[in-house]
Amino acid sequence: MTSRHDARNDEPLIGVEDIPPPQWALDRAPVEARGRRSLKPFVSAIVIVARLAWAASPVLVTAAFGLQALSGAVTAFGLLATADVFTSLLAQGPTPQRVIDSLPAIALFALALAVQSALDTATAVAEAALGPRVSRAADDKVTAAVIGVDLLAFEDADFRELARQGGQNGVRSVGVAVREITNLTAASISMLSALLTVGILNPWLAPVLLLAAVADGFASAWVARLRYAHFLGAVTREIRKSVIAKAATDREFALERHALTLQGPLLAEYRRVSAQLMHEEIRLEHRAARVLFVGRAVAGMGTAVAYAVLGALIYLGAMELALAGTAVLAMRTSSGALATTMRGVNAVYENSFYIGLYKQLLADAVLLAPVPSPGGTAGSPQEIRLDGVWFTYPEGEREALSDITMTVRRGQTIALVGQNGSGKSTLGKLLVGLYPPTLGTVSWDGRDLADLDRTSVHGQIAVVAQSPAAWPMSARHNVLVGRLDRHDPDDESWASALDRSGARQVIASLRHGASTMLSKQFAQGQDLSIGQWQRLGIARALYRQAPVLLMDEPTSALDPHAETRVFEELRQAESRTRRISVVVTHRLANARFADEIYVLDQGRIVQRGSHDELLAQDGPYRSMYETQSAAFLPITT
Repeated sequence: MTSRHDARNDEPLIGVEDIPPPQWALDRAPVEARGRRSLKPFVSAIVIVARLAWAASPVLVTAAFGLQALSGAVTAFGLLATADVFTSLLAQGPTPQRVIDSLPAIALFALALAVQSALDTATAVAEAALGPRVSRAADDKVTAAVIGVDLLAFEDADFRELARQGGQNGVRSVGVAVREITNLTAASISMLSALLTVGILNPWLAPVLLLAAVADGFASAWVARLRYAHFLGAVTREIRKSVIAKAATDREFALERHALTLQGPLLAEYRRVSAQLMHEEIRLEHRAARVLFVGRAVAGMGTAVAYAVLGALIYLGAMELALAGTAVLAMRTSSGALATTMRGVNAVYENSFYIGLYKQLLADAVLLAPVPSPGGTAGSPQEIRLDGVWFTYPEGEREALSDITMTVRRGQTIALVGQNGSGKSTLGKLLVGLYPPTLGTVSWDGRDLADLDRTSVHGQIAVVAQSPAAWPMSARHNVLVGRLDRHDPDDESWASALDRSGARQVIASLRHGASTMLSKQFAQGQDLSIGQWQRLGIARALYRQAPVLLMDEPTSALDPHAETRVFEELRQAESRTRRISVVVTHRLANARFADEIYVLDQGRIVQRGSHDELLAQDGPYRSMYETQSAAFLPITT
């Protein structure tokens, strides 16, 4: 009989199969479109890249395309000059005389080659200067768009993945498309020049050559759709792979990964998902190879027909032998240009799908950005009020907060307590304007925050998070970013924040003091413990000196002495500044000094009052307090 432990070994260690695909990855319209609609991503990508290029440098765009057009004209001129060379060499008369007669045409042909080489070099220089500018412009747009969205947007897993894909694959595809569009333009002009020359020599040759190009282009477009369909299907698999890779390699999991000897199982899990991706990739390449084989076979037949037509024209005397030699060169030139053009079309078409993600990211970021409000700017609030507030996270299955009504006034310290998942941290973010309510209103001094400028609201708040941001900058700047525009020439406020938060001990322990870079990515950088980061986070909030302070489990990693000292300093600061302080905590010892305590359960306020009032009631607060207090009572046997 199989043991329960053995049965578990048959199950995936990390159930990544349950990760749902992003909503935008379910959109199959670009893949399933046919006819003219299938060209929409291609045209859209060209428009996007053209606008970025023109905005980056109109001079370079004009130069690059002007030089390419001139190069195409020189190509046609060189091919026609070749006809004169062949005509002179194949004319009647002594061979030396025919060579002498052909010298002017040869000189023109050589001049055309030299001019074309110079034009190609100049075009390459212009394109080399244009490409990085366009890539930078695209990257800048993505960064500016994502950095400007609401905080709540980052709670949406679909948007986070879109930001990653649009910022990586999308921007990369814009850079690729710049090069491919310029190459495509050059090849198209060269192809048209050669086809024009062929058409001048005989109008029957050009259509047959175009038939080969159409077959190759159709096959390339089909493969591009196959690859994008594979990408959409692989998005979720790549997310699954990254989840396992993080567990297998990140520092965050390193301690327990080694202590629990999970290296082998995690590696096996990683290989399992990687093998799935590999097999999907192999199936894609097999399908792509079959499509390309058919397309290239038809294209080869078209080229063969073109040469057969040329042979027939020579045989029937419809084309002179001298012109036939030029036609062969023109056909070879057009065939090479056709192949280059089709590769360029395929590359732009394939990258157009990812540029579509870039476009969608910019559009979604606009929708998720705070709307400029005509209601004016926020000042230091005397009163914060929530009326009938409900809140649901993006794609949340149930409300995180339900029907919350409360008022907090200047000079008050309130505490939000409750079990994990009760909604206390979410309520704290709504009070200070970091999250907008789904229903109801949050108002400061009677003014709805939805009508106030979001930046001005955030300028009035300071936040101490349970896991403060580990900014990759110096220890000094980790505090100064609390208020970069603050005038503190003698560093008095900075020093005061260090002393009151206990962060001076952290600074003193660093190798290079306040100038130490706090990231292992730097050569002389150091990392901090969670408790040390919390002290710097508290110092940052104190340096900010905001009229509204949110502390979300601010001392969870500090020792009892340090925690007591921090809360004492915060209380003293409160008495001096008379601000509004919101403390989110599960340690009721920290809540007992609050003017009013709100107890939350499953998103609702179930109790409110002072510490003594709540202890006098038979409710969840007293139950939690007695449970925590019991840990400090003598053990009886």
